[in-house]
Amino acid sequence: MSVAADEDRLTSRDVLYVADKKTRSEPCCSTLKMFIVALSFAYFSKALSGTYMKSAITQIERRFDLSSSLIGLIDGSFEMGNLLFLAFVSHFGAKMHRPRLIGIGCFLMAVGSLLTGLPHFFMGRYKFDTVIQSWENDSMRISPCLDSRAAKDHPDVQIEISQDIDADCVRDSGSHMWIYVFLGNALRGIGETPVTPLGISYIDDYAKAENSAFYIACLQTITLLGPMFGFLLGSMCARLYVDIGFVDVESVTITPKDARWVGAWWLGFFVSAGIMLLSGIPFWFLPRTLPKQGELPNNPYTLPETPAPGTDANTANTAKLAAIAKGFLPCLKRLLSTPAYFLLLCGVVLKFNSFIGLLTFKAKYMEQQFGQSASRANFLIGVLNLPVVAVGIFLGGVVMKRYKLSVVAGAQLSFLTSFAAYLLLLLQYSTKCDNVHVAGLTVSYNGTPGVSFDDHTLFSECNRKCSCASDEWDPVCSQNGITYMSPCLAGCTGSTGHGKHTVFHNCSCVLDSSPVDGSTSVSLGQCPRGPDCSRSFTSYMAVSVLSSFINSLGTTPGYMVIIRCISPELKSLALGIQTLVMRTLGGIPAPVYFGALIDSTCLKWGTKRCGGKGACRMYDTDMYRVIFLGLITCLSGCSYFFIMAVIVLLKRQFDREKATPTEPPGGAIELLHHHQHPHPHPSPHPKEEGVPNALAAACEMSKPQACSEEQAEGTEGDAEPQHSPSPPSTPRSSSTARTASPPSLGRVDEDQSENPDGGSDENQHTDPKAGPPEG
Repeated sequence: MSVAADEDRLTSRDVLYVADKKTRSEPCCSTLKMFIVALSFAYFSKALSGTYMKSAITQIERRFDLSSSLIGLIDGSFEMGNLLFLAFVSHFGAKMHRPRLIGIGCFLMAVGSLLTGLPHFFMGRYKFDTVIQSWENDSMRISPCLDSRAAKDHPDVQIEISQDIDADCVRDSGSHMWIYVFLGNALRGIGETPVTPLGISYIDDYAKAENSAFYIACLQTITLLGPMFGFLLGSMCARLYVDIGFVDVESVTITPKDARWVGAWWLGFFVSAGIMLLSGIPFWFLPRTLPKQGELPNNPYTLPETPAPGTDANTANTAKLAAIAKGFLPCLKRLLSTPAYFLLLCGVVLKFNSFIGLLTFKAKYMEQQFGQSASRANFLIGVLNLPVVAVGIFLGGVVMKRYKLSVVAGAQLSFLTSFAAYLLLLLQYSTKCDNVHVAGLTVSYNGTPGVSFDDHTLFSECNRKCSCASDEWDPVCSQNGITYMSPCLAGCTGSTGHGKHTVFHNCSCVLDSSPVDGSTSVSLGQCPRGPDCSRSFTSYMAVSVLSSFINSLGTTPGYMVIIRCISPELKSLALGIQTLVMRTLGGIPAPVYFGALIDSTCLKWGTKRCGGKGACRMYDTDMYRVIFLGLITCLSGCSYFFIMAVIVLLKRQFDREKATPTEPPGGAIELLHHHQHPHPHPSPHPKEEGVPNALAAACEMSKPQACSEEQAEGTEGDAEPQHSPSPPSTPRSSSTARTASPPSLGRVDEDQSENPDGGSDENQHTDPKAGPPEG
């Protein structure tokens, strides 16, 4: 009796303590809010670093003389590193110091970004093929056509040049510096692993249920700022020359629109490494655990939990892990056996492949198709496309909440918006620019259009005596709008000016003479695109921005469909499998096969210093457009067949549930008509067996401990239906319970007092055959 009195006294103190806790206001700068601010900065930093890597793809390709397929493999190394440790960190990280693990992840991402940009300082100065470079300090006039014949007559000059080339080959063949870019990007993927799963779980554990969703939404909103600033940083760095600070930029004879231009790609990685390092510092000073939001840290009246007699904590944890591992394969089989989820997963994988390919090579497509510089392409993506995507995602969530859309309605909204964006994407086929007129590649020397992949077409009667090399790429533009691959192939014999202002004269391959001086001259650089191409680019950007906005409207409803089309207990597993499959089948292979197909449209490959194929200098823009947009539309189009099948399945299931009344499990319908109560007076609040499951689901969101106690009490009783929906409370006297109950529950008190067992019906309302609650 004394023990019961002590427990009753402790319970009363607990009640008073809880009442005092409710009046306690939340401090403006709590530890949880500091964690959320730090995690938001980490989200912003990792998004900035990832999108900067996408914006620097073209610069890395040209600097290391790589093909598009190989640069796609380097870009996919992030996903490889991430998947390598994702399951390990997600499982064991929750049992460790989560804030410090996130801090370690930020540090690894900073080291990875630093390692990616470090090869710049070990590769020497960037050298590109040009006639001007070897003559810029000489007062002699450049005669490309005559110089090649003079080299034939003086073999000693050729020997000196070959010795210099051999020396450069020794240095280059032993470097392979692009491997460090690959490893740095993979290390950045490993560092990103703990940030998302551990950060979200930390917030969900210690925030109120009503605040958790708001905090996570704030994280996602701030994350959308990262890609925008990442592309803007890529635009700024692409405008700067790669060796800025080490060479005189005025002596550089190429412009940012030239296919040989390489921007300061390394600078952005150092900037992102510094930001990432700063974002990880606050996590080292945050605690491992926090009190639940709105609760005091310590309750002196709460008895500590003690393990059951004879039970070892390590043994209990081992048994729990074994039970989880044993149930994994059945849960996975059950998840993949859900038709709606499996079909939706197939559609999402196809859609994600098209998205990754578009995001990776969109800037390059704008460069090659419309003649834009890498700097301008990245700037327009960051300023126009990404902000409207953020607005579209937000508005999609608002529509979902405002109209309280069901699963079927959410799937239909996601499909309609995505398909409307798909139709707009088809309009991009008509927004195009013609191939640049390059003699020997896209037009003949007499001006006849025709694409050629044969090196023999680079030579003509007008330049055959010049003994030019077919692998030269130093384009010059004539007055008639035709670009020649080099001054030598244009048949030029003289020049005036210096540096980037050099003009070559007496070019035998130029058909039309200048109307001003009557000379056949060419200037450095490719010929600019016409005004029609500028109008096409404006139309392309308008369609692209509108398509991005409409497509993003269905992002939030589509995400909710994935969550709601499966059982609640499989929700976490479903999202994890979706992330794993998307990254394995989309994030890694998509950049590689997109790059390989883009490589097939190359008309002129660069040549490495030691020989071999380098980066592509010019593409067949017509074929590039057909392959790039065609691959995106095919992948997206195939995904819609799966999405439509999902909508049909969900609609049938919804109609079936609407036509058939929901029956609680275990024959609860019979309990509604045949009360097994010993008294003839029914309760004004009859309760079926299915209600404890609903109560468990409601408790799971707000009071997990109370939920488990309620369910435990419900499963221990007899099959007697409960007559009071009152939640479990602390033990009180019967008189106290009567005074606290509303008048409508008077019958319940009578029933409780007449219970032959002398106990409350609260322990007798559940059928012993009913299973545990779902979710």
